[in-house]
Amino acid sequence: MKGTKGLISFLVALNVWGCSGGNTNEFDGYTVRSAFHDFRLVIVAEGLVHPFAMQFLPSGDILVTERPGRLRIVRDGVLLEKPVEGLPEILALGQGAVSMDGREQAGLRDVILHPDFASNRMLYLSFTGGEGVDPLGNLTVVRGRLENDRLTEIENIFTASAPGNGTDRSSMWGARMVFDKDGYLFVTIGDRQWPSEGDLSTHPAQNLSNHNGTTVRLHDDGRIPVDNPFVGVQEVLPEIWTYGHRNAQGIAVHPETGAVWLNEHGPQGGDELNLLRPGLNYGWPVVGYGVNYQTGLRIHEGTHLDETEQPKHIWVPSIGISGMLVYTGDQFPEWKGDMFVGGLRGQRLQRISLQKETIVAEETLVRDMGRIRDVRQGPDGYIYLAVDGDARGFDGDPTHLMRLEPVSYD
Repeated sequence: MKGTKGLISFLVALNVWGCSGGNTNEFDGYTVRSAFHDFRLVIVAEGLVHPFAMQFLPSGDILVTERPGRLRIVRDGVLLEKPVEGLPEILALGQGAVSMDGREQAGLRDVILHPDFASNRMLYLSFTGGEGVDPLGNLTVVRGRLENDRLTEIENIFTASAPGNGTDRSSMWGARMVFDKDGYLFVTIGDRQWPSEGDLSTHPAQNLSNHNGTTVRLHDDGRIPVDNPFVGVQEVLPEIWTYGHRNAQGIAVHPETGAVWLNEHGPQGGDELNLLRPGLNYGWPVVGYGVNYQTGLRIHEGTHLDETEQPKHIWVPSIGISGMLVYTGDQFPEWKGDMFVGGLRGQRLQRISLQKETIVAEETLVRDMGRIRDVRQGPDGYIYLAVDGDARGFDGDPTHLMRLEPVSYD
């Protein structure tokens, strides 16, 4: 079934949109036809400023991070006016924490729950903090207990040693997090926008004495697992699990295989979907599929090298890949096991059909409805989208959360 499903989905790439009319948001109530499930887009919360990540609580509440440094709560379909209290100090003044060039990315990033959240009330936040090697900000991971809409008992469990490039455009933080099936915490760290020029083998993303362009693997309290691939290797940071990444904006664990999948931004073209394996080099910037933003000239030495791992899928041109999930719900049974990824520049939602480790099909489900920053599955089996505003600025027009609901024609 999956083989046939994948082939059909590959061929059906365009969607037919219809509007129910009378809604305050132009996309609320739109019905979309897709290869296997028609669905309706429904707004579930409005008034958010640069939402970056969502997380569902057992109570039904939805936690939403806002990049300017707020953790918001959506309760019974209403965005509470008061953010969660007790958050640590977060640098959120610009792309490199102090930059005001209008392309801000620093601030509060991801939020995830401890695997035993129901009993310990522990959650994890990633953000740009002031402590560490870079005065312009350092990727930081903390954990704390959520009680009565307040975060308490906060512990800093990881601060990246990932220096910026020395300019106020030192962005590309990464900062996505996920727990795998064995309870290990994975964190993505961007390359901090170091120029991809000169001797590419000396780029920080190829240097294992820093965290630039890596994923790290930790115990839930920040300790380093003894079976990490570089434990005991001289001049290599032992937290590192993989390296040679540019700016990973999505990470997900396959519920059946336990495999950790990651997507990352390329430059002008060359977004990648990668399957993580311990100790491997994913190539940036030595190999890749993009070109220089300004000149359009080639960046990489090529697209393949024996000592680097190839992506499982690429996007050329780039869609500005972002949050991702592997669907396990019952609302869309034909999509079980499929991967869903958001697009910023492409303003789209992609469905990717997998057969083991092979991508067999891709379908664009929605497009031109805003920068889809995060994609999560709710406890109700619906697929939820966090729609970000303009990439520039820390204010801008408020945005919203939406969900996909199946349409029945019975």
